[in-house]
Amino acid sequence: MAEQIPLYPVRSAAAAANCKRATYFSAAGPGPGAERSSRYQLEDESAHLDEMPLMMSEEGFENDESDYHKLPRARIMRRKRGLEWFVCGGWKFLCTSCCDWLINICQRKRELKARTVWLGYPEKCEEKHPRNSIKNQKYNVFTFIPGVLYEQFKFFLNLYFLVVSCSQFVPALKIGYLYTYWAPLGFVLAVTIMREAIDEFRRFQRDKEVNSQLYSKLTVRGKVQVKSSDIQVGDLIIVEKNQRIPSDMVFLRTSEKAGSCFIRTDQLDGETDWKLKVAVSCTQRLPALGDLFSINAYVYAQKPQQDIHSFEGTFTRVGLLDLELNQLTKALFLALVALSVVMVTLQGFSGPWYRSLFRFLLLFSYIIPISLRVNLDMGKAAYGWMIMKDENIPGTVVRTSTIPEELGRLVYLLTDKTGTLTRNEMVFKRLHLGTVSYGTDTMDEIQNQLMNSYSQVQSQGGGNNASSTPPRKAQSSAPKVRKSVSSRVHEAVKAVALCHNVTPVYEARGAAGETEFAEADQDFSDDNRTYQASSPDEVALVQWTESVGLTLVNRDLTSMQLRTPSGQILTYCILQTFPFTSESKRMGVIVRDESTAEITFYMKGADVAMSTVVQYNDWLEEECGNMAREGLRTLVVAKRALTEEQYQDFENRYNQAKLSVHDRTLKVAAVVESLEREMELLCLTGVEDQLQADVRPTLEMLRNAGLKIWMLTGDKLETATCIAKSSHLVSRTQDTHVFRPVTSRGEAHLELNAFRRKHDCALVISGDSLEVCLKYYEREFAELACQCPAVVCCRCAPTQKARIVKLLRQHTGRRTCAVGDGGNDVSMIQAADCGIGIEGKEGRQASLAADFSVPQFRHTGRLLTVHGRSSYKRSAALSQFVMHRGLIISTMQAVFSSVFYFASVPLYQGFLMVGYATVYTMFPVFSLVLDQDVKPEMAMLYPELYKDLTKGRSLSCKTFLVWVLISIYQGGILMSGALVLFESEFVHVVAISFTALVLTELLMVALTVRTWHWLMAVAELLSLGCYVASLAFLNKYFDVAFITTVTFVWKVSAITVVSCLPLYVLKYLKRKLSPPSYSKLSS
Repeated sequence: MAEQIPLYPVRSAAAAANCKRATYFSAAGPGPGAERSSRYQLEDESAHLDEMPLMMSEEGFENDESDYHKLPRARIMRRKRGLEWFVCGGWKFLCTSCCDWLINICQRKRELKARTVWLGYPEKCEEKHPRNSIKNQKYNVFTFIPGVLYEQFKFFLNLYFLVVSCSQFVPALKIGYLYTYWAPLGFVLAVTIMREAIDEFRRFQRDKEVNSQLYSKLTVRGKVQVKSSDIQVGDLIIVEKNQRIPSDMVFLRTSEKAGSCFIRTDQLDGETDWKLKVAVSCTQRLPALGDLFSINAYVYAQKPQQDIHSFEGTFTRVGLLDLELNQLTKALFLALVALSVVMVTLQGFSGPWYRSLFRFLLLFSYIIPISLRVNLDMGKAAYGWMIMKDENIPGTVVRTSTIPEELGRLVYLLTDKTGTLTRNEMVFKRLHLGTVSYGTDTMDEIQNQLMNSYSQVQSQGGGNNASSTPPRKAQSSAPKVRKSVSSRVHEAVKAVALCHNVTPVYEARGAAGETEFAEADQDFSDDNRTYQASSPDEVALVQWTESVGLTLVNRDLTSMQLRTPSGQILTYCILQTFPFTSESKRMGVIVRDESTAEITFYMKGADVAMSTVVQYNDWLEEECGNMAREGLRTLVVAKRALTEEQYQDFENRYNQAKLSVHDRTLKVAAVVESLEREMELLCLTGVEDQLQADVRPTLEMLRNAGLKIWMLTGDKLETATCIAKSSHLVSRTQDTHVFRPVTSRGEAHLELNAFRRKHDCALVISGDSLEVCLKYYEREFAELACQCPAVVCCRCAPTQKARIVKLLRQHTGRRTCAVGDGGNDVSMIQAADCGIGIEGKEGRQASLAADFSVPQFRHTGRLLTVHGRSSYKRSAALSQFVMHRGLIISTMQAVFSSVFYFASVPLYQGFLMVGYATVYTMFPVFSLVLDQDVKPEMAMLYPELYKDLTKGRSLSCKTFLVWVLISIYQGGILMSGALVLFESEFVHVVAISFTALVLTELLMVALTVRTWHWLMAVAELLSLGCYVASLAFLNKYFDVAFITTVTFVWKVSAITVVSCLPLYVLKYLKRKLSPPSYSKLSS
């Protein structure tokens, strides 16, 4: 059965084998995973390595140079028992276990069984299968309100205010109007529900767009158009060229004669290379598509085996700033309880003291500001709007509006390679012949030499009988040096044009999907020809030979045809093909020139594999190093001429080896290696994988910003290393340590100890070796890898990418960001604290699953250093100022109660409390989301400013305590001053203190602002105007006659100056004596 993975067919009819929402299954056997597990069981024999821990300090190397050291076993922690276990975390374990048990009971999964799928008859399926639809929504109609409420009240802040608001229904505890508590809480919930509803609706629209893609379904009555979500198990689907396959499918038939089809597995492993697949032979031989219904066939598949790690449901992300604020809220609650207990204690515990305690808890409840959540949520929405409106990063979409400030706290950036850092577009850059090198600016010389060479051949031999190699008589007329170079160029280009697995494809003139295979309807012109191969490198080489004059025009399983610059067609018979493998690192082909009957063995591969099979030379190693430093992917090309007798002897031994029962692979390899001796070195080619625009400066900027960048790719080691160097992920002066392949615990132990000796070098490791290291030495590997300036993980499966992200989060506790563009990157993106998806050639899966979507990788630089930095600093300032606003009024309440014999009587009631948190101070405080310390251009020019954010200094215990002290000072001054200056009536105290409080808050906003925006000034004037205008309507709280006197004005002014002026002086002195880093850049 064909591989059931998202593929790129040329044009095929397929049967949907299984449709599973957001999950891919494979009906193949257990696969390599089963082999790996059994291999690890054998490795358990090396359990004695437990007594040989890895050396994690330099002292071990100084004392003994051996790789193993007899060290004592790790200490086993004492197991806690009884009450100690319960208090120290046992209760949490019990609750988690009970919840997991209930979830398993409620969501008991259906047992997976083998399936029988009838071709073209979904109604015959006995088992009911889920819909083939993508769903990224978090809620449905019934769970939306409960889910949103749960997400809000799981935070201590909102839960606390819910309890406080409910307490006002108890008459003995009521200290004010109900709306003073329920109105702010209702406003917060309304804003949250609206925001979640908007996000949910956008997710619904994105899912609908994906699920509404149309596909051609083959029925008994002909073709019909169906939506992707309406495809059922057993349907026959016609997939056109370059169309994404909508579900797991079996490859039944194609319009190509041989039943071949080139597919891409980029949604599985990130590789965008074309892979040749062959349709089921019995269905391919059918005369017409309609015969698929007459054969009455079915597919029997074993039970589904999960092939790709998938996330069912949705992830709710919570930013680090929210967690930090949640901790500070708990600290404020402890302060609230302590202050209330002190008040009751000073009261002497007289009367029903417990009721007084609860009333004090209510009076001081403004210590924990309920408006904190709504201000932060609205601020995050504003940050998202600013990001999407930034003209410097057009096309950026904020898909999760809850964590924009996370972009300012990142330490690890994990990125995919293909489609993220590179365009996956290969361009031929250099041809080196040993004595002469040709670059992009001298390719015309190759074209001229090739044209002259073939024209000489045609003139000497005439017609199609001419030899493909210039005869000596023709060469003698040219100078000796010119003759030598021309001949070598000719042989090198011909070798590159013949040694590959590329197939030219021509579009049919008729309608796609026709049952007749008429080649006469195909257009064989150059403009209609495209190349398909298992590697983009191969296509780049063949396209280059076409550009210099030698064109591949046709190829099948037994022959290929080349067209010379003069239009002559050269036909070669393909005798043997040796495909590229990761073990051999080379590929070869044996061809016979039909015009001369010459047999030639061509081979190309990596320099490490080819250096031992070519004749002695003194330039190959040096030039390979030079090209690698330029970021080029190198291939060494060689040939060996064979006589008819040599080839027949090889063919007999080769066929005999392929029929061997025991050690077949080794015997076949030995026969092939008998040919790979003393081969003639022809040339060295250099191909460049085009990087995305501005990748190098972006990576350099992020590195200077303090981010550690890891590249996780499914590509092979050599390619990943080459891209890491060309993109400057690894600097040219930096050493690279390639982790040797390990398969056992002992090998991993030795290799990790060898890597421990290296200092300040980038690590390159394969997925298989990584799996072994994480199985036995997870902590040690994480410790060593985190010390590297850069890490490259190649041949990574999607599950490994996600596991690496989780490892970094658990081991370091730092914030991680994953960047990818394909479906194979979704698990990595969702496992990270912050996910960035790139809309590229590999589809929109990563973009839809990510928190932020950008068109190009270079936009991540501005997204992090500008928007991430400003979002975090603004949120930190906003949250601390909102807490200050609650602390200062609670301090005034405490002073007031202390003066009046510790009475639990509110200082301000009714509308004054609601107005203070809303119209009087809300707009100026919220305008802090527009503040910035440096201009965006300066933040990108000096990315080092980003480093300070990772330390969390903008919102820390130190800054929090500073704001607490400011609040206590100002609250004490305002209340004490009002009590000292009032004359006769208590209402004057309320008028003086409240007015001074509002003015103080407006002045403190002005003190906090670093760069003024015109909207900030409007907010200040608007709030002041609203308060002055409302004085005329607050007869219940203020004496209107008193507030219009000069006495009221000077008393309020005096108290306000005393509360604010010292802070202005301290800020001025601090900026002069210890200016922040950004102030130096601003000046």
